[in-house]
Amino acid sequence: MADDLLTEEEQIEAAKRFMSENGAWLIAGVALGAALLFGYRYYDNSRNERAMKAADEFGAMTSAIDRNDRASARRIAEGIVQSYSGSPYADQAELTLARLLVDEGKSADAIGPLMEVMTGSKDTELKNIARLRIARIQIDQGKPDDAIQTLAGGDSASFASRYHDVRGDALLAKKDTSGAAAEYRAALGASDPQNADAALLELKIADLGVPPAAPAAPAASAPPAASAPPAASAPPEPVVNKAKP
Repeated sequence: MADDLLTEEEQIEAAKRFMSENGAWLIAGVALGAALLFGYRYYDNSRNERAMKAADEFGAMTSAIDRNDRASARRIAEGIVQSYSGSPYADQAELTLARLLVDEGKSADAIGPLMEVMTGSKDTELKNIARLRIARIQIDQGKPDDAIQTLAGGDSASFASRYHDVRGDALLAKKDTSGAAAEYRAALGASDPQNADAALLELKIADLGVPPAAPAAPAASAPPAASAPPAASAPPEPVVNKAKP
Protein backbone atom coordinates (compact mmCIF):
# COMPACT_ATOMS: atom_id res chain seq x y z
CA MET A 1 0.00 0.00 0.00
CA ALA A 2 2.92 2.33 0.58
CA ASP A 3 3.72 2.42 -3.16
CA ASP A 4 0.19 3.56 -3.87
CA LEU A 5 0.75 6.66 -1.74
CA LEU A 6 3.95 7.75 -3.57
CA THR A 7 3.70 10.79 -5.79
CA GLU A 8 4.54 10.48 -9.49
CA GLU A 9 7.90 12.18 -8.96
CA GLU A 10 8.71 9.83 -6.09
CA GLN A 11 7.81 6.81 -8.21
CA ILE A 12 10.08 8.00 -11.02
CA GLU A 13 12.91 8.57 -8.58
CA ALA A 14 12.41 5.10 -7.09
CA ALA A 15 12.49 3.54 -10.56
CA LYS A 16 15.69 5.39 -11.41
CA ARG A 17 17.26 4.30 -8.17
CA PHE A 18 16.27 0.65 -8.80
CA MET A 19 17.69 0.73 -12.33
CA SER A 20 20.93 2.29 -11.17
CA GLU A 21 21.35 -0.44 -8.58
CA ASN A 22 20.11 -3.43 -10.60
CA GLY A 23 20.13 -2.32 -14.22
CA ALA A 24 23.38 -4.07 -15.08
CA TRP A 25 22.04 -7.38 -13.78
CA LEU A 26 18.77 -7.00 -15.68
CA ILE A 27 20.56 -6.18 -18.92
CA ALA A 28 22.93 -9.12 -18.45
CA GLY A 29 19.99 -11.46 -17.78
CA VAL A 30 18.12 -10.34 -20.89
CA ALA A 31 21.28 -10.65 -22.98
CA LEU A 32 21.96 -14.14 -21.62
CA GLY A 33 18.41 -15.28 -22.34
CA ALA A 34 18.59 -13.93 -25.87
CA ALA A 35 21.95 -15.63 -26.41
CA LEU A 36 20.62 -18.96 -25.17
CA LEU A 37 17.55 -18.71 -27.38
CA PHE A 38 19.63 -17.80 -30.40
CA GLY A 39 22.12 -20.56 -29.63
CA TYR A 40 19.38 -23.20 -29.35
CA ARG A 41 17.76 -22.10 -32.59
CA TYR A 42 21.13 -22.09 -34.31
CA TYR A 43 21.94 -25.56 -32.98
CA ASP A 44 18.53 -26.91 -33.98
CA ASN A 45 18.77 -25.45 -37.46
CA SER A 46 22.35 -26.68 -37.83
CA ARG A 47 21.35 -30.18 -36.74
CA ASN A 48 18.43 -30.28 -39.18
CA GLU A 49 20.66 -29.01 -41.98
CA ARG A 50 23.29 -31.65 -41.14
CA ALA A 51 20.68 -34.42 -41.18
CA MET A 52 19.40 -33.24 -44.56
CA LYS A 53 22.92 -33.24 -46.01
CA ALA A 54 23.52 -36.74 -44.66
CA ALA A 55 20.27 -37.94 -46.20
CA ASP A 56 21.24 -36.42 -49.55
CA GLU A 57 24.63 -38.12 -49.50
CA PHE A 58 23.06 -41.42 -48.48
CA GLY A 59 20.68 -41.15 -51.42
CA ALA A 60 23.62 -40.48 -53.72
CA MET A 61 25.39 -43.57 -52.36
CA THR A 62 22.41 -45.87 -52.97
CA SER A 63 21.98 -44.37 -56.43
CA ALA A 64 25.62 -45.16 -57.22
CA ILE A 65 25.08 -48.74 -56.10
CA ASP A 66 22.01 -49.05 -58.32
CA ARG A 67 24.13 -47.85 -61.25
CA ASN A 68 26.85 -50.36 -60.25
CA ASP A 69 29.23 -47.42 -59.86
CA ARG A 70 31.20 -49.06 -57.09
CA ALA A 71 33.97 -46.48 -56.97
CA SER A 72 31.53 -43.62 -56.39
CA ALA A 73 29.56 -45.65 -53.87
CA ARG A 74 32.71 -46.37 -51.87
CA ARG A 75 33.87 -42.76 -51.99
CA ILE A 76 30.50 -41.44 -50.81
CA ALA A 77 30.21 -44.11 -48.11
CA GLU A 78 33.64 -43.24 -46.73
CA GLY A 79 32.66 -39.57 -46.68
CA ILE A 80 29.46 -40.33 -44.76
CA VAL A 81 31.38 -42.36 -42.17
CA GLN A 82 33.88 -39.55 -41.70
CA SER A 83 31.42 -36.65 -41.63
CA TYR A 84 28.46 -38.18 -39.78
CA SER A 85 30.07 -40.60 -37.35
CA GLY A 86 27.63 -42.06 -34.83
CA SER A 87 24.59 -41.46 -36.99
CA PRO A 88 22.36 -44.14 -38.58
CA TYR A 89 23.64 -42.96 -41.97
CA ALA A 90 27.20 -43.79 -40.92
CA ASP A 91 26.08 -47.25 -39.78
CA GLN A 92 24.44 -47.93 -43.13
CA ALA A 93 27.51 -46.63 -44.94
CA GLU A 94 29.72 -49.03 -42.95
CA LEU A 95 27.47 -51.94 -43.95
CA THR A 96 27.67 -50.79 -47.57
CA LEU A 97 31.47 -50.67 -47.45
CA ALA A 98 31.53 -54.19 -46.02
CA ARG A 99 29.22 -55.42 -48.76
CA LEU A 100 31.41 -53.90 -51.46
CA LEU A 101 34.51 -55.52 -49.97
CA VAL A 102 32.86 -58.95 -49.81
CA ASP A 103 31.75 -58.63 -53.41
CA GLU A 104 35.36 -57.90 -54.34
CA GLY A 105 36.59 -61.00 -52.56
CA LYS A 106 38.05 -59.03 -49.64
CA SER A 107 36.00 -60.62 -46.86
CA ALA A 108 38.74 -60.23 -44.27
CA ASP A 109 38.77 -56.45 -44.83
CA ALA A 110 34.96 -56.35 -44.46
CA ILE A 111 35.15 -57.37 -40.81
CA GLY A 112 36.51 -53.91 -39.86
CA PRO A 113 33.46 -51.84 -40.87
CA LEU A 114 31.12 -54.58 -39.62
CA MET A 115 32.81 -54.46 -36.20
CA GLU A 116 32.25 -50.70 -36.11
CA VAL A 117 28.52 -51.27 -36.47
CA MET A 118 28.35 -54.27 -34.14
CA THR A 119 30.12 -52.47 -31.29
CA GLY A 120 29.19 -48.84 -31.88
CA SER A 121 25.74 -48.60 -33.41
CA LYS A 122 22.78 -47.41 -31.34
CA ASP A 123 20.42 -49.47 -33.51
CA THR A 124 19.93 -53.00 -32.12
CA GLU A 125 18.77 -54.35 -35.46
CA LEU A 126 21.85 -53.09 -37.28
CA LYS A 127 24.09 -54.50 -34.53
CA ASN A 128 22.51 -57.93 -35.04
CA ILE A 129 22.87 -57.73 -38.82
CA ALA A 130 26.55 -56.86 -38.49
CA ARG A 131 27.14 -59.67 -35.98
CA LEU A 132 25.54 -62.26 -38.28
CA ARG A 133 27.59 -61.09 -41.26
CA ILE A 134 30.81 -61.29 -39.27
CA ALA A 135 29.95 -64.85 -38.22
CA ARG A 136 29.27 -65.85 -41.83
CA ILE A 137 32.64 -64.43 -42.91
CA GLN A 138 34.37 -66.33 -40.11
CA ILE A 139 32.72 -69.56 -41.28
CA ASP A 140 33.90 -68.88 -44.84
CA GLN A 141 37.40 -68.31 -43.45
CA GLY A 142 37.36 -71.76 -41.85
CA LYS A 143 36.94 -70.36 -38.31
CA PRO A 144 33.65 -71.90 -37.11
CA ASP A 145 34.65 -71.66 -33.44
CA ASP A 146 35.18 -67.92 -33.83
CA ALA A 147 31.77 -67.67 -35.50
CA ILE A 148 30.07 -69.50 -32.62
CA GLN A 149 31.78 -67.16 -30.16
CA THR A 150 30.67 -64.13 -32.17
CA LEU A 151 27.08 -65.34 -32.21
CA ALA A 152 27.14 -65.91 -28.45
CA GLY A 153 27.19 -62.14 -27.92
CA GLY A 154 23.87 -61.59 -29.68
CA ASP A 155 20.49 -61.63 -28.03
CA SER A 156 17.36 -60.76 -29.97
CA ALA A 157 14.10 -62.68 -30.23
CA SER A 158 13.38 -61.22 -33.66
CA PHE A 159 16.69 -62.62 -34.96
CA ALA A 160 16.43 -66.02 -33.26
CA SER A 161 15.85 -67.94 -36.51
CA ARG A 162 18.87 -66.35 -38.21
CA TYR A 163 21.13 -66.99 -35.22
CA HIS A 164 20.15 -70.68 -35.13
CA ASP A 165 20.67 -70.92 -38.89
CA VAL A 166 24.19 -69.46 -38.87
CA ARG A 167 25.11 -71.44 -35.76
CA GLY A 168 23.99 -74.55 -37.62
CA ASP A 169 26.29 -73.63 -40.51
CA ALA A 170 29.16 -73.25 -38.04
CA LEU A 171 28.50 -76.66 -36.49
CA LEU A 172 28.22 -78.22 -39.92
CA ALA A 173 31.65 -76.78 -40.74
CA LYS A 174 32.88 -78.60 -37.64
CA LYS A 175 31.39 -81.88 -39.00
CA ASP A 176 28.81 -81.90 -36.20
CA THR A 177 25.81 -82.97 -38.30
CA SER A 178 23.54 -83.78 -35.38
CA GLY A 179 24.25 -80.40 -33.76
CA ALA A 180 23.72 -78.63 -37.09
CA ALA A 181 20.41 -80.45 -37.60
CA ALA A 182 19.25 -79.40 -34.13
CA GLU A 183 20.10 -75.76 -34.87
CA TYR A 184 18.36 -75.87 -38.27
CA ARG A 185 15.25 -77.34 -36.66
CA ALA A 186 15.33 -74.62 -34.00
CA ALA A 187 15.67 -72.02 -36.77
CA LEU A 188 12.76 -73.58 -38.62
CA GLY A 189 10.63 -73.49 -35.48
CA ALA A 190 11.40 -69.81 -34.95
CA SER A 191 10.82 -68.77 -38.58
CA ASP A 192 7.66 -67.87 -40.48
CA PRO A 193 6.42 -70.99 -42.34
CA GLN A 194 5.48 -68.77 -45.30
CA ASN A 195 8.97 -67.30 -45.51
CA ALA A 196 11.43 -68.49 -48.16
CA ASP A 197 13.96 -69.08 -45.38
CA ALA A 198 11.75 -71.88 -44.04
CA ALA A 199 11.99 -73.78 -47.34
CA LEU A 200 15.78 -73.34 -47.36
CA LEU A 201 16.03 -74.64 -43.82
CA GLU A 202 14.01 -77.72 -44.74
CA LEU A 203 16.43 -78.37 -47.61
CA LYS A 204 19.41 -78.02 -45.28
CA ILE A 205 17.91 -80.54 -42.88
CA ALA A 206 17.10 -82.96 -45.71
CA ASP A 207 20.64 -82.68 -47.13
CA LEU A 208 22.11 -83.75 -43.80
CA GLY A 209 20.47 -87.16 -44.09
CA VAL A 210 19.81 -87.34 -40.36
CA PRO A 211 16.73 -89.11 -39.03
CA PRO A 212 13.84 -86.85 -38.12
CA ALA A 213 13.58 -85.71 -34.56
CA ALA A 214 11.76 -88.19 -32.37
CA PRO A 215 8.30 -87.03 -31.37
CA ALA A 216 7.83 -86.19 -27.75
CA ALA A 217 6.76 -89.18 -25.71
CA PRO A 218 3.19 -88.95 -24.41
CA ALA A 219 2.85 -88.39 -20.72
CA ALA A 220 2.48 -91.63 -18.80
CA SER A 221 -1.06 -92.11 -17.54
CA ALA A 222 -1.61 -93.05 -13.94
CA PRO A 223 -2.69 -96.64 -13.34
CA PRO A 224 -6.35 -97.02 -12.57
CA ALA A 225 -7.11 -96.95 -8.89
CA ALA A 226 -7.83 -100.34 -7.41
CA SER A 227 -11.53 -100.78 -6.72
CA ALA A 228 -12.44 -101.35 -3.14
CA PRO A 229 -13.77 -104.86 -2.38
CA PRO A 230 -17.52 -105.01 -1.90
CA ALA A 231 -18.62 -104.73 1.68
CA ALA A 232 -19.45 -108.07 3.25
CA SER A 233 -23.16 -108.49 3.72
CA ALA A 234 -24.44 -109.71 7.04
CA PRO A 235 -25.74 -113.32 7.00
CA PRO A 236 -29.53 -113.64 7.09
CA GLU A 237 -31.01 -114.23 10.49
CA PRO A 238 -32.34 -117.79 10.97
CA VAL A 239 -36.08 -118.21 11.04
CA VAL A 240 -37.24 -119.68 14.33
CA ASN A 241 -40.57 -121.59 14.31
CA LYS A 242 -42.31 -121.20 17.58
CA ALA A 243 -44.67 -124.03 18.59
CA LYS A 244 -48.16 -123.06 19.60
CA PRO A 245 -49.12 -123.94 23.16
